[in-house]
Amino acid sequence: MARRVAIVGTGQTYHKSHRPDVTSREMINEAVTRALADAEVTIKDIDAIVIGNMDHFESINYVDTYSVEGCGAYMKPIMKVTTGGTTGATVAIAAYYHVASGLFDRVLAIGFEKNSESDTTAAIITCSDPIWDRFSYSGAIPSLATEATAYMEKYGATQGDAALVGERDRGHAMNNPYAHLQRPLTVKSIMESPMLAYPIKLGDICPRSDGACAVVLAADGVAQKLSRKPAWFKAASVRHTYTWFGDSTNYNQGLVSLQRASKEAYAQAGITRPADEIDVAELYLPYTWAGLKWIEDIGFCGAGQAPRFVGERNTHMGGKLPINPSGGVISTNCIGATALLRVAEAAIQVMGKGDKRQVPDVTNALATGFGGCFWSDVVILSTERP
Repeated sequence: MARRVAIVGTGQTYHKSHRPDVTSREMINEAVTRALADAEVTIKDIDAIVIGNMDHFESINYVDTYSVEGCGAYMKPIMKVTTGGTTGATVAIAAYYHVASGLFDRVLAIGFEKNSESDTTAAIITCSDPIWDRFSYSGAIPSLATEATAYMEKYGATQGDAALVGERDRGHAMNNPYAHLQRPLTVKSIMESPMLAYPIKLGDICPRSDGACAVVLAADGVAQKLSRKPAWFKAASVRHTYTWFGDSTNYNQGLVSLQRASKEAYAQAGITRPADEIDVAELYLPYTWAGLKWIEDIGFCGAGQAPRFVGERNTHMGGKLPINPSGGVISTNCIGATALLRVAEAAIQVMGKGDKRQVPDVTNALATGFGGCFWSDVVILSTERP
């Protein structure tokens, strides 16, 4: 039987568009130092490390060995995980498995990215098949635009409906001192921003950030000694589908990977009414339309109902189900760390350490990762020990 596992500490950098003052190793160390301090442990207490980033973006060979001076893995087991934009969540889930297996009591999970030193566009374009995919999926924005237009056509959603998601998340980011973009946007300013690929405008899309995140996980019996209020893993699910964009999703069916991952996670956690039983969600929403379409796929509302659900401010702070109190991906996107930030921010909510971005009385928090060819990871954390 798997052991119970909890998050007992989190740390992250102050995210920016460019960190010329540090190397990637030094940036990693900033997050690690903060996570260890939050858990009140030292690197000597850590039994193993799981680390990940989009290594081919920055052309770093053997990220695990490269990072040792920053992450502290000298003479310790270390594993590298890379799964596209989902990397950070997959790192967290791999670290969870490490502890749940009984092999390690305390594991450090790390995600990082120095986008200012990478060639993201070239890497994404060349990963699509030149015959079947590249004419319509050449890069992240065109593939997401295809999904958005399909949703508009099917349900009559408008660009203004999506813009409200951006206004919400950028507004929430004002309460997060670590967020990259801390300038609010309005629906009007998003609507007036330059068009990138219809219907996606500049204000609809996430930035490129430099940053790192680290999380300390501990086994049952250890976690209670390290944290007054551990964030217990109730569920962890991964759904990575095809490697060709055109095969990875059926737009008429929705984001199938998220549907399947969330369904499994809810079964693990014993959740039957997600919108009522989840208190806060940190969702990997790389563009505003995801804040409509994907909350339907995850079961927060019915098909075609997201514009109204969001429009009624159910997902704003103070609403029925606050989404992205941190400001989300729309405000910060250090790709290898982005999904781990979702897990860390969910843990912060459960542990009651959110300060100005704290949602009151959180019992269950949900985090997702998105990336690759429409892949999805789902993690559910709770104050309740499973």
